Amino acid sequence: MFWVGFDGIVLPCAGSVSSRPGADKGEEMGNLRFSFATSFQLLVAVAVFLAGSAAASTTRIYSFGGGSDGEYTDTELVMDSAGNLYGTSVQGGTFGGGTVFQLSPSSSGWTHTVLYNFTGGTDGGEPYKGVTLDAHGDLYGTAVTGGGGSCEGGCGVVYRLSNSVGVWTQSVVHTFSGGNDGSGPGSPVAIDKHGNLYGTTPTGGANGFGVVYGLKPVADGNWKLIVIHAFTGGTDGLGGSASRLLIHAAGDLYGVNTVGGANGFGNVFRLAQGNGQWQLTTLYSFKDQPDGASPYGGVIFDKSGNLYGTTYYAGANDVGTVYKLTPNGSSWTESVLYSFKGGSDGDSPISTLVSDGQGNMYGTTSDGGAAKCDCGTIFRISPGSGGTWTEKAVYRFPGDPNPGFAYNGMVSDGKGNFYGATVHGGSGNDGAIYKFTP
Repeated sequence: MFWVGFDGIVLPCAGSVSSRPGADKGEEMGNLRFSFATSFQLLVAVAVFLAGSAAASTTRIYSFGGGSDGEYTDTELVMDSAGNLYGTSVQGGTFGGGTVFQLSPSSSGWTHTVLYNFTGGTDGGEPYKGVTLDAHGDLYGTAVTGGGGSCEGGCGVVYRLSNSVGVWTQSVVHTFSGGNDGSGPGSPVAIDKHGNLYGTTPTGGANGFGVVYGLKPVADGNWKLIVIHAFTGGTDGLGGSASRLLIHAAGDLYGVNTVGGANGFGNVFRLAQGNGQWQLTTLYSFKDQPDGASPYGGVIFDKSGNLYGTTYYAGANDVGTVYKLTPNGSSWTESVLYSFKGGSDGDSPISTLVSDGQGNMYGTTSDGGAAKCDCGTIFRISPGSGGTWTEKAVYRFPGDPNPGFAYNGMVSDGKGNFYGATVHGGSGNDGAIYKFTP
């Protein structure tokens, strides 16, 4: 089994986390399992940066302790109507196969609860990128390993966690075989209004380059998997990415490939149904410098139908970009809104952007920022007159005992606050959850 790494190289992904994306990014990202003999006293980090007349603050709300508590939180977060946060840890838990966790707010702070401990067996193991919440309060996610099939360590699963009066029960929705259905799912699923699930795998499929799949619930309580598209490794790209697919109101699916495409640097695609069949259209193929390359994060829409995302490489300084895709009849025009500069500005974003509803967008970079750490940043990009955009690094992650290395974007609570996770940092350097208020 394999995974597309941060450098665009297909890496083996069965076994330890050190073979996952980012395994070649230097000391911090080369060894994803840290252990410390000394524990640090819990601190609350509040960093203040002036943004116009307002101040931005970032507070660590939870530190993972490793072991049964969970560790290496490479996870998107989702929030329910009660303000609870949900996510996953790739490692840790009772059996070491990772966890699904809940963080619940109260007047005295946040309470962490492990909802499920993966065994690495038929239930799956190493759940990357978090969970997706449905309309009934159930959670769905993917695990890269475990399950069954022809892959060493298992080809992965799609799973469901159902809540009944506070008791969470895990069930496997689909076990990947490593054949035409794909293998090693490492991206979150998307859920449409009918309860159908959609996702991608980086490997497997008819051509060996991954698939886009759909899972439909059927009357007997089981699920039917449909391969929507098998990537060829050519102009349509290969392997998808680690981001969640975006479902448009019309039911179309939008996503990115980190590599492949017409120029080999990744692309943005749309899947639309017609006459009962799905058809993939490449909206844009990245061209490298100064255009952008290797989009890891997904795309988001604005009210005018434009798409926005980030690339990990290229741009004017070869350390990533924020880009915009504008529909123009049957084609799309790409423009680079910002090229990261590295250093204190941050570099190498792999996150999906999130909007504040006022035209500003926020994201994270996986590198750069504070000089002592290069643990990444939170950035804001704001529209100006004449189609110009302004970028500002509004927070620089300091690293342990505070958050460090944000591999994912943030979720909004609808009240002006954002929440995210870092894979390292925290009192034991096993990951942290933070709250950001612009």
